[in-house]
Amino acid sequence: MKEIKVDVLVVGGGPAGLSAAAESSAAGASVLVAEADLHLGGQLVKQSHKFFGSKDEYAGSRGFDIAKLLRDEIFSGDSRVTAMLNTTVTGYYPEERAATLMTGEEQYVTVFPQKIIVANGAQERIIPFPNNDLPGVYGAGAVQTLMNVYGVIPGKKVLMIGAGNIGLIVSYQLLQAGVEVAAVLEGAPQVGGYWVHAAKLRRLGVPILLRHSIKRAFGREVVEGAEITEVGDKFQPVGSPMEVECDTICLAVGLTPSSELLWQAECRMKYVPSLCGYVPFRDPHMRTSNADVWVAGDASGIEEASAAMIEGRIAGLSAAESLGCKIDANRYNVFLARLEQLRAGEISEKIRTGIKAVAEWEGNSNERS
Repeated sequence: MKEIKVDVLVVGGGPAGLSAAAESSAAGASVLVAEADLHLGGQLVKQSHKFFGSKDEYAGSRGFDIAKLLRDEIFSGDSRVTAMLNTTVTGYYPEERAATLMTGEEQYVTVFPQKIIVANGAQERIIPFPNNDLPGVYGAGAVQTLMNVYGVIPGKKVLMIGAGNIGLIVSYQLLQAGVEVAAVLEGAPQVGGYWVHAAKLRRLGVPILLRHSIKRAFGREVVEGAEITEVGDKFQPVGSPMEVECDTICLAVGLTPSSELLWQAECRMKYVPSLCGYVPFRDPHMRTSNADVWVAGDASGIEEASAAMIEGRIAGLSAAESLGCKIDANRYNVFLARLEQLRAGEISEKIRTGIKAVAEWEGNSNERS
């Protein structure tokens, strides 16, 4: 089994991971980025829409262009970054300070990092309903991969479940690809995503049905339609169900932070509904209760990619500093101020509340728990 020693292991090559690698390597640390996919950039490579926010987080740029900018940054000049693609981090062992990796299906590697940054994103949620295992039922991430990475449409007529930003954006991308969107269903009484995305769909004639959800899918071998229903305050079916003609059902019903490695690292964890799952306690510099482990991006709580990039930079800077690398301490203040500005406003109140719940722990001394 091959063994590698490195200053910083970054788990995940998405917006948070690449940003973390950029800061750690710029400060002088050697960095290994382990990415399970065949390319760096994570979800960014699937995103063809333009980002909101500030110019510091590439506002006005499309996701796949941002991915290229980050890749160029970490590999420019005298790069200290090595990337391993098609590589899964299968375990982390805090007593040995070792991580096990598998590249492809045959090559196993043991990495001995001094520090580790967990930025491996999130997993899509799937809701149960009869026939949800039929071909033609997809998660929104799978639909984006098919269309924006491989240029394949998932079907001719799609029923979208979920009116958060992902559901709204993917619906619009489907329309751009020539796919009909039968309707967008949302169980809540209001649209969960930005209204600008919803408005584009409404202008194009796509119905957005609030307080509605799917009851079951029709079909023997593939999706041939769906039965939908209005739902009450506790999401219980009310009224008479309706049938919708479609050959594809796309689920955009939320994400759950990928926390397995954090549990293995014995980080102190807490279930925080507003952050969509179990997340680690962390200090303002994204360091967990295990002094060798940092977290960034969706693994720390589900949020926008812009926040993930800033968290990644904070974590990368902090990990490098802990190794004795010389850093510009003012960069912390710059990044923290940008993060605070990004999270300002009513729409981010839940995020702020969730982060506050895991911002402190007894002792908060960065001793291993």
